[in-house]
Amino acid sequence: MAAPAHVTHPPLVGAQRVLGTLALSAATFMNVLDTSIANVSIPAISGDLGVSPTQGTWVITSFGVANAISVPLTGWLAQRFGTVKLFIASVVLFVISSWLCGLAPSIEMLIAFRVLQGLVAGPMIPLSQTLLLGSYKREQAGLAMAMWSITTLVAPVVGPLLGGWITDNIAWPWIFYINVPVGLLAAVVTWSIYRERDNPGRPIPIDKVGLALLVIWVGALQIALDKGKELDWFGSPLIVGLFVVAVIGFALFLAWELTEEHPIVDLSLFKRRNYWVSTLTVSVAYGLFFGNVVLLPMWLQQYQGYTATAAGMALAPVGIFAILLSPFVGAKVQKVDPRWFSTIALSTFALVLWMRSHFNTQADQLTIMIPTLVQGVAMAFFFIPLITIALSGIEPQRIPAASGLNNFARITAGAFGTSIFTTLWDDRAAMHHAHLTEHFTQADPAFQQTMGQLAQSGLSPQQAAGMVNRLVDQQAAMLSANDLFLASAVLFLAMIGLIWLARPVRSTGAGADAAAGAH
Repeated sequence: MAAPAHVTHPPLVGAQRVLGTLALSAATFMNVLDTSIANVSIPAISGDLGVSPTQGTWVITSFGVANAISVPLTGWLAQRFGTVKLFIASVVLFVISSWLCGLAPSIEMLIAFRVLQGLVAGPMIPLSQTLLLGSYKREQAGLAMAMWSITTLVAPVVGPLLGGWITDNIAWPWIFYINVPVGLLAAVVTWSIYRERDNPGRPIPIDKVGLALLVIWVGALQIALDKGKELDWFGSPLIVGLFVVAVIGFALFLAWELTEEHPIVDLSLFKRRNYWVSTLTVSVAYGLFFGNVVLLPMWLQQYQGYTATAAGMALAPVGIFAILLSPFVGAKVQKVDPRWFSTIALSTFALVLWMRSHFNTQADQLTIMIPTLVQGVAMAFFFIPLITIALSGIEPQRIPAASGLNNFARITAGAFGTSIFTTLWDDRAAMHHAHLTEHFTQADPAFQQTMGQLAQSGLSPQQAAGMVNRLVDQQAAMLSANDLFLASAVLFLAMIGLIWLARPVRSTGAGADAAAGAH
């Protein structure tokens, strides 16, 4: 069956464009927030539902697995049902599943509703990109992406802070209930503005084999990444088995999708140099970014005595420059080679992580906040130019598929980053602990002097040894974090060379064709 002609709608103007941007951004913010808001609430959820914290972590894992599976299906679903209808359905179902999560009477029901929430959330982020591009003039596409990028980068930082505050001051179900008014308002406003701008769906066949393989390899990979640290990685037959399933499933998935007439995921997009360069860059960079977003508050709370709320406050300044500079970047990305803006972002991320690699256990809150403030500059220059490069020259009807695949790679890389960073942090801390204590013997005068002073203060030998060990743990964790901060800085610098493999983007900018006719 021939595809219907793609209808080009004029850009929105005035209040409609402002309201449309706010509604789409609110839906995106709500979605991204839910990837991290539950993290600090797991102890409270586990206690209320009568399960162990280990079982409680499935509240996070279940959402991540379901979300990773559904994101790359966006392109196929948009063709089948229409972009606007799919987006509205996604938001409404997300609201319903969020409400059900808050009402869940048991951990089993909560996990089931989180799976539903993750599945319906998948299309929201890539479709919000598509709708925004269609709302602005061709030369203003960068500004549209500026609005989108603010929500995507700030939400993961705000999530733990908001989740911690709600759990401490209200009750954990409200981390889900807050989605209800936000989502309903976003859905109503979006439908009122965009319902006449939808393109009709068409009954394209579903690639059942491709879908089954996608579920198998993505599900196995996400569960392995989420549970690997807890189960001792390759020391666990379950984790080894999951990785084997993921690798074989991925190989079969590639072979099938590259030869299928109507693939569930359009892998032919990777034939475009700018698309694969940008997607690879944004994935690796986001994996590093998200790994550090997880690592820093963990260090602050576990070894520096910060509460969840205080750790969130220490990270809050990241949004200042991100919000102030994103509109500037969006306006200028049409006139400046986006590779230069990407270089600024990657260089600034490297600078921030180099600064953090010099932290010590005496670092005060101001010392911790300064790199966080500077990081806002990097965030403002990060997403907009990379999206501009990725979507340049892609046909309007393929934008949902391109955006969905790009976001899938980014989300998966974030899961990799979290698992790799938390594992390496523990491993490096154990190594540093061993090095720091190898001289703690009866023949070491400094050790003997310290133990003597603690004994004089009234501590028993066992208590004194315990205190020394806690201090060593603190130093080892700090040195381990410094190692990861420095390694991340080096990797960010290395990616500058990668982004310059992309071809120059025409001055018309981010997916110029996309902006002109996304809807």
